[in-house]
Amino acid sequence: MARMGDRVYREQFDEDPGGWYGWISNAGGPKPLEWQPGQLISRSPWWIDYNHAPPGAGYMHMVFSLATVGPQGEVFTEAGGTNRFIADRCPTDFTNASLTLRARGELVTQGSQFVLLIQGSVEGITSGWLCTGQPFDVTDSWSEDTIVLDANPANWTALGVRHDRADMYGVKPLDHVLSDVNVNIMLVLFPLDVAAMGPLDGDPHILRPERDYPVWQHRLPEGYVTLNEVRIDFS
Repeated sequence: MARMGDRVYREQFDEDPGGWYGWISNAGGPKPLEWQPGQLISRSPWWIDYNHAPPGAGYMHMVFSLATVGPQGEVFTEAGGTNRFIADRCPTDFTNASLTLRARGELVTQGSQFVLLIQGSVEGITSGWLCTGQPFDVTDSWSEDTIVLDANPANWTALGVRHDRADMYGVKPLDHVLSDVNVNIMLVLFPLDVAAMGPLDGDPHILRPERDYPVWQHRLPEGYVTLNEVRIDFS
């Protein structure tokens, strides 16, 4: 269950996924993850999120996702169950919060890192920041890993936006987003080595991988990650 007290969010997945979900694609939307009491599991293959292709930061796999502000539509509730972060009115000011994962898994990362993504809407634009300076380690044994979400730009990478999505995504100041993470948080694998399989007629970053052209799957991460607990201690 999730417990909110003294400005602490704690999800241990005792009852259901607690609002956490996976992602099919832009068109497909959210999907349920594997759940059993005390564990939430995400397995490859994962969709290649191309919304932030160059000139944005690049491609990523969305492994776990949680909305931070409601209300949620039925499709999200069906995929992730009751979102207790929203139900318990947890803060959206993540400035100097500490986030702890208790997790295990087996990952062939192919050069990617398992990192936190925060997203907030500022002036109608969704701005994402990846905490690339503090990646999480995933091993085949249970372990806890804690990061502190300060506003030091050296710890973060702005997600940016591909050529045709600037109506929705963009880069807003880190401290603004961190102080009001009013869209979602995710655990993602970034960056990805996306390579076209065979000749390509066009710019690979203007075209969409897996939708407009096939890619070499062996160059992408594979495996699984199991979450046992997510804890956020708000400053």
